[in-house]
Amino acid sequence: MSVHQENSAPASSRGTPDPHAESSRKSRLIGVDLARGLAVLGMFIAHIGPLRFDPHAGGAAGVLATLGEGHASILFATLAGVSLALLTGGSVPHAGPDLRSDRVRIAVRAVLLFVLGMALTQLGTPMMVILSFYGLYFLLALPVLRLRPVALAVIAAAWAIASPLISFVVRMPLNTKIIGGTISFGDLTTLPEAGSAALRLVLTGAYPVLTWMPFVLAGLAIGRLDLRSTVVRTRMLGTGVGLAVLGYGGSWLALHVFGGLRALEPTLARLRPLAAKMGSSPLELVQESNFGVVPANNLANLLLSAPHSGTPFEIVGSAGCAIAVLALCLFVGQRLRGVLAPLAAVGALALTAYTLQGVAMKFVLTDAAVPHFGEHPWLPLTGFALVTLVCCWSWRELFGRGPLEWILHGASVGGSRVLVRSRS
Repeated sequence: MSVHQENSAPASSRGTPDPHAESSRKSRLIGVDLARGLAVLGMFIAHIGPLRFDPHAGGAAGVLATLGEGHASILFATLAGVSLALLTGGSVPHAGPDLRSDRVRIAVRAVLLFVLGMALTQLGTPMMVILSFYGLYFLLALPVLRLRPVALAVIAAAWAIASPLISFVVRMPLNTKIIGGTISFGDLTTLPEAGSAALRLVLTGAYPVLTWMPFVLAGLAIGRLDLRSTVVRTRMLGTGVGLAVLGYGGSWLALHVFGGLRALEPTLARLRPLAAKMGSSPLELVQESNFGVVPANNLANLLLSAPHSGTPFEIVGSAGCAIAVLALCLFVGQRLRGVLAPLAAVGALALTAYTLQGVAMKFVLTDAAVPHFGEHPWLPLTGFALVTLVCCWSWRELFGRGPLEWILHGASVGGSRVLVRSRS
């Protein structure tokens, strides 16, 4: 989400031209907004795509689901790291008082995002809200803001390999039956509920901090590079493709060549009757049954690379896809700036778009309405996407920063001024 307005400002100040703001908008990395806009639309596909209303839609619906499921949220997390880097100086990271101010701004935003995420979940919107997890990602990134790109990349790589193994080992004795989910204000009413919520945030939830921080760290490393350099963008694209091949290709080899399927046989055997009824394979059911982490009942589960499986293969492969998408968006951003302005506007207003999507889903996807969407499964996705593109583009042209982005920016800047000044 566009929780950081890197190098951005409104195009005007309520009718009074602001040359500094206009210059800032021109210097903004449009490619980052484009990538974030794609992530928003990917979230729409995951939440209200045609397969949700007609599981047998197939064709284009299946392709879109493959592109959106899991990848959109991981692209968001990676871009969160990029935005953290851009907010704190980009390729020349801030130091001294500026860095202290940046850390306070990020911490304030983290708290606000955490609360907003709980509020959306409390509303009962039919999606797994990522915002509370986002807040924790930002807080955990504060100590490493000054590290160089190579150091950040090494930490991200080591974390990507080690954290799924640690998660698996820690969850084994817990015998956790339910995985996935987020948190709401209702989870803070009792101490046991709060403990369960903390466990979801860190270990068993839809976007657990333990296995999702590599995306943020990788994004932070990328944001410390010169993203306006063609050489850097080319290397990013090559690295992204290489990681995607390594992750997904490595999982395929582990399963189909090195005996992973044999190790999964106890699980596959239990699923064969259900798979036969559904007209799919047992492996497909296994790949589709993850909600943030794999069950800690068979070590071979860590060989999967399915969306939301939280395995080393998925983390590496999905991070590679996110890096490649960002590189492509950076390449086309300036060349097709005018044509892609609506999509870039969605990226610039991503927090607002994501939040309003959640609110709208609550009131549009009612029990009475959902059966009708089965007859027109493309209608919700098409409607949400078109309305979002038009509204975000119009708002961006008229007012610049989005409403929730404006609140987040004002609160964090104000909090920074007060807290940093009080320490000076």
